[in-house]
Amino acid sequence: MGLPNASDDLSSEMEVDAFRRLFPLRFFERHLAESIRPDGRPLGKARDTSVFLGAVASANGSALAKIGSTTMLTAIKMEVMTPSLESPDEGCIAIDFHMPPICSPIVRPGRPAEAAPVISKQLSDTISRQVLAILVTSSGLVNLKELSLVNGKAAWMAYLDVYCLDADGALFDAALLSAVSALSHLQIPAVAINDDGKIVLMYEEDGQKQAQEQVNKEKRKLTLKSIPFSLTSILHKNYILADPTAEEESIMETLVTIALDSSGQLISLYKPGGSVLAYTAALQDCVALTRQRVKELKSILDEQNSVMEIEQD
Repeated sequence: MGLPNASDDLSSEMEVDAFRRLFPLRFFERHLAESIRPDGRPLGKARDTSVFLGAVASANGSALAKIGSTTMLTAIKMEVMTPSLESPDEGCIAIDFHMPPICSPIVRPGRPAEAAPVISKQLSDTISRQVLAILVTSSGLVNLKELSLVNGKAAWMAYLDVYCLDADGALFDAALLSAVSALSHLQIPAVAINDDGKIVLMYEEDGQKQAQEQVNKEKRKLTLKSIPFSLTSILHKNYILADPTAEEESIMETLVTIALDSSGQLISLYKPGGSVLAYTAALQDCVALTRQRVKELKSILDEQNSVMEIEQD
């Protein structure tokens, strides 16, 4: 008696799967009518999220961030540069976003992914806005003056490389989370001035540090303020779906990404297009969802930093 039931169940699953592939929008709308999504989430709930600090041992700072299946890895490399004449007492931050073919079947070898330059610019704009905010309000993400070594002669250039390992929707949210998490993990190397007047990394020799003029006496962390987080949502008819999967993004094309700082202040609102108008009430609802999400993400990052501090002690 068990076999026919098992066969019926398999047949039913195949029919559902076929309906999902042939009529994806109708399939999703049937779920939306019940205020639920195919993966079981309520409309306004984000996927399970995790952050792992120190994922790349050879980097000066690194973090792996996962939102559902979407996975981002950020590695930071610090290099000494000559500061610009306009900002002789400031360092710089450069951000690159990479989408290798392994991250998604739609990314082909030898061809740059269309989303890569867009997300790279979004990351640079969001973090740059927070960096620039410190000049006006002293509450931005990174004070570039902390990256200065010798006024007018040497400063740090922080290269942030963000790699997409799995692209299953809400790429910018995961990329930003990975980037700011890596910055929170970053340790600025200890450096000194050698006999030739050049900045060099300090190192141990015969158990003792070289007798050089010290610039940074020991490794130190950046002072981060007002960390930015974001939430991407889909607008579809009268529905708002937070943290969409790649399948949801491909079916319902109207996306809104809102970035807020950790105090809840708006940093940016990005709507690349789509058939649904971003009316005021919908945007207000998106901002409310983002504020709730920012609290979740800040708590996750704070917990990971606490774990790192305990491990280092």
